[in-house]
Amino acid sequence: MADKIPANELRSKKEDFVIIDVRESDEIASGKIEGSVHMPLGLTIRNAKKKQIENLRSKKICTYCGTGYRGNIAADELNKEGFNAVTLDGGYSSWTS
Repeated sequence: MADKIPANELRSKKEDFVIIDVRESDEIASGKIEGSVHMPLGLTIRNAKKKQIENLRSKKICTYCGTGYRGNIAADELNKEGFNAVTLDGGYSSWTS
């Protein structure tokens, strides 16, 4: 289980993180966190396993999805591959509330 970061804390530390939106393309129509990188969950996992995001290895990563479930999976998988990842507690819905 990946560590979670509350929305208010992420807002104040946003510049410290590479924020990855793991939702599917059609979900982004409802909005996204400004400056986040779109990389759907499956692609995030594949990219980590295939060493295609090595440029992020030295950075702190925060993943998010709609409600937190997929974001947690993404952060957990990234951590297993040696990245430093947390997930946005409650997902995008907590960011917009």
